[in-house]
Amino acid sequence: MQIFTFFTKKIFPILLVNFIGILGYSIVIPILIFIVIDLGGNGFMYGILGSMYPFFQLIGAPILGKLSDRIGRKKVLIVSQVGTFIAWMLFLLAFILPKTELWSSDSEFTGSYIMTLPLLLLFVARIFDGFTGGNVSVANAYLSDVSTDDDRDKNFGMMGASTSLGFVLGPAVAGILASTFIGEALPIMLAAIISLIAIFVIISKLPESNPCVVDTGSVGLKSFRRFFQVELKDCYTDDITNSSDANSFLKILKLDNIPLLYTVYFLTFLAFSLFYAGLPIYASTILEWSATELGIFLAYSSMIMILVQGPLLSYLSGKVSNIFCIALGSALLALSFYFLSISDLFILYFANTLLSLGNGLMWPSFLSLLSRTGNPKMQGAIQGYGNSMGSFASIFGLILGGILFESIQMTVFMIGSGIFLLVFLLIIINHFRTKKVTLQQEPSIKTV
Repeated sequence: MQIFTFFTKKIFPILLVNFIGILGYSIVIPILIFIVIDLGGNGFMYGILGSMYPFFQLIGAPILGKLSDRIGRKKVLIVSQVGTFIAWMLFLLAFILPKTELWSSDSEFTGSYIMTLPLLLLFVARIFDGFTGGNVSVANAYLSDVSTDDDRDKNFGMMGASTSLGFVLGPAVAGILASTFIGEALPIMLAAIISLIAIFVIISKLPESNPCVVDTGSVGLKSFRRFFQVELKDCYTDDITNSSDANSFLKILKLDNIPLLYTVYFLTFLAFSLFYAGLPIYASTILEWSATELGIFLAYSSMIMILVQGPLLSYLSGKVSNIFCIALGSALLALSFYFLSISDLFILYFANTLLSLGNGLMWPSFLSLLSRTGNPKMQGAIQGYGNSMGSFASIFGLILGGILFESIQMTVFMIGSGIFLLVFLLIIINHFRTKKVTLQQEPSIKTV
């Protein structure tokens, strides 16, 4: 009955869009390191390639987030998914091009690599996908639009579960398909098809959620200009939303708790970027795993997160606070990153279990807390700038992770453990500071 209720909720269309997008994205995770090496790259180039997406998402996400406040979430999601589809087509083109050498390097800092023409095209694809990659922040803004205070935690838990489900199927499917005679090209073909499906679902199934945007018609070649036109309803009367620079970064930064939340956003993505940069290199070199084994490892993690973000968070909704879930989750993540540094299969899966529990508790709760901040009209900008914090952290984390793993190997996960310990301390200190201020203000409120 609970599953049936889940599939009949008003949030199902955005959950489906999120799931399809994550499925297409996660398919490439277990095989990308092998593609890079096959085309002439190494761990250093893998880290640089990984940083291209967040670097250009840092530029694109705030633009798309603010644009979604103006022209609507649905239209921006369409633009984002079209960009993703084009990026996958460029990926496929890289498999066809000859491995023409453009330049090579062999130094202590970068290691030995050859920059080939198809490898360069992968960089172009990731750049394009990153610049149009505002789908996550816009999807979170959409969910904030349709959620109430009563169901917000549960809805963001469901969003997290749909993300995890995509991460379960994506790596598992990639590992299976990559072992066929077509090799790594087959998962990329599937990712491109999935992106097309996502575009269809958004156009046909996803209603506009921004209450202040009037639908300007369906999408088509003849209505392309009309697609970007917008008429606004007079929905909000707050002074902040009526000013021309209401959604600027400095205005957003002045909102209560935003500096702390953006700091947590940055630190979380920094730690996980070290993980995603180091794990594939760790798996392919020291552990000597295949793409299938790495896919199983990632799929196992996502299966646990589905259970945490779905049934568990639905049960905890209204019973425990977001702050408690964020603090507990960050503590579990700190422990998990510590155990990841130990090269033992049993301990690695134990660390993966802790990581999945921690991430499943922390991140949906954090996004729910972020969605409560500011005026609903500002959610696109708030989520977009938050996404930029994550992108900014990923740029450094992915490059740094690739470089550090070449020198200190598994110790890079210890750095991630320290980062999550810092997140835990920031959340706890801010909680008690806020509680103390509230208690100090109560007497004056009573006397008034």
